[in-house]
Amino acid sequence: MTTMIELLLPEAESTDLLGQALAQTRPAQAVVHLQGDLGAGKSTLARALLRALGVQGSIRSPTYTLIERYPLADGEAWHLDLYRIGDAGELDFLGLDEASADLWLVEWPERGVGGLPPVDLVVALEIDGYGRRARLQARSVKGEAWLQRLGQMAHLQPFFTP
Repeated sequence: MTTMIELLLPEAESTDLLGQALAQTRPAQAVVHLQGDLGAGKSTLARALLRALGVQGSIRSPTYTLIERYPLADGEAWHLDLYRIGDAGELDFLGLDEASADLWLVEWPERGVGGLPPVDLVVALEIDGYGRRARLQARSVKGEAWLQRLGQMAHLQPFFTP
């Protein structure tokens, strides 16, 4: 799949808007890889998306726990941060095969290659001046449809790059 969209997010609130839009347009089940350097906004985007899906209370970064699980109205979301694992074999200790999440948000997915389900959407974030640049790339038919719905969100139009 090669469909990609790019957005310039000039401030933190713009990243929150993207997270909210992803929540509003998401398929019932999806796997999202969040890529970018430390401080690029991966956890910020995940937090905004989870909050928009109705998650109440504290939304912690899974930097030390490796996985945080959140109940959703229609299932469960798993937010993983694989920065601290050495290889995909370590994923066995997280109990990822116990059940299936409806939404996977995976930071540092390259460290879990071979141990994660197939990805639907890759969101690559990078610092751009005082804001961020987000590149979203579909990796499945489900991801293609998701990006198409996202591209129709009127309030995101000012952030799209040509």
